[in-house]
Amino acid sequence: MTLRIGCIADDFTGGTDVAAAFRCAGLRTALVFGTPDTDTALPGDCDAAVVALKSRSTPAEEAVADSLAAQRWLWDKGAAQIYFKYCSTFDSTPEGNIGPVSDALLDTAGAPLTLHCPASPPNGRTVYQGHLFVHDQLLSDSPLRHHPLNPMTDSALVRLLSAQTRHRVALVDWATVRQGSAAVREALLAHQREGVRHVIADALTDDDLAVLGAALLELPVVAGAAGLAEGLGHAYPTSGPAPAQPLPREGGAAVLAGSCSARTLEQIAHFYAAGLPSLHLDVLAAAAGRDVIGEALAWYDAQDPEQPVLIYASASPEELAAVQAQLGVATAAAQVEELLGTLAAHLTERGVRRLLVAGGETSGAVTTALGVRAVLVGDEADPGVPWTYAETKHGDLALMLKSGNFGAPDLFTRALGRS
Repeated sequence: MTLRIGCIADDFTGGTDVAAAFRCAGLRTALVFGTPDTDTALPGDCDAAVVALKSRSTPAEEAVADSLAAQRWLWDKGAAQIYFKYCSTFDSTPEGNIGPVSDALLDTAGAPLTLHCPASPPNGRTVYQGHLFVHDQLLSDSPLRHHPLNPMTDSALVRLLSAQTRHRVALVDWATVRQGSAAVREALLAHQREGVRHVIADALTDDDLAVLGAALLELPVVAGAAGLAEGLGHAYPTSGPAPAQPLPREGGAAVLAGSCSARTLEQIAHFYAAGLPSLHLDVLAAAAGRDVIGEALAWYDAQDPEQPVLIYASASPEELAAVQAQLGVATAAAQVEELLGTLAAHLTERGVRRLLVAGGETSGAVTTALGVRAVLVGDEADPGVPWTYAETKHGDLALMLKSGNFGAPDLFTRALGRS
């Protein structure tokens, strides 16, 4: 089977999200964690391959280098088109990394222009007149303005991206999108003649994203969130999706949560309200040298093995601010990643075979700690939240990597069969 499209995602849950989108479009999809090397193989025949990096919040030079390495690997596997996937909230800073990575991918591909669209209507992300909305709020008025790493205080995408690139940025508005794919292609050609390199596109519905996808098949590089990826995937002919894979019923089930997003906090509260075992990790105590991991494992060993458990370092904005004030933002994040990654390794040793992980950075730490490099993508539990399947030294593992903002409030209990 020929690899049709290669994708570079800027964090691990973003990689899971976009892999689910390609699979929903009918493409057999594999997901690779971290920068692949010459020995990294795709698990099975694939139409699409996603390389999930941890490049969203790294220095721009590092993000560019990792993304170019992924681009070369995907080209070597036969991908003719590269999709650069970033968050549906355009999660970035004035320095990058969306602009620098996009420019580097375009330079290497020899491509004059790309289109960007972070819309994801099922998750409430839409773009109108170049402004990004989260449900009925502008991005800058949404809870994302309090993001612990990249607070999003501006909703104007042309302005946001213009701060990250020396090239011109323009807009294809909704009225043009509604005219169809031919009109979008004509608008892109007109922008290219005017020296524009980055084009933001409006989209309010999945139909709009399908129009955009059909207009973009000839572009060597496309950029956006999972919604546009699914629209693009539908424009490719397919041989049919991979058959559904049942979840393992043997072994334990656990949730590890590091995200501090409002939705993850809701999911934690729902799990706790369902009367299921929950343990909050004391990050400050761990930083002070207390054996928080040993305590957590002793707690886990005392639980009913038939019940899923939740271990979390997530915190409210006020609690998070207090931790960051004592440890610093980077040190606090690294402490959470170390705790949850180490716990993931111990839990799988103890027989956990269904593992749900909440948060992009947490997901990166967990897959790294487990030595998981590639997975096959299965069915979604919620939009953008699929189960994936991996082989580990302790046996087969069903792994769900959830972006902090994704999933219904009952996701944790429902995905693990306790709703």
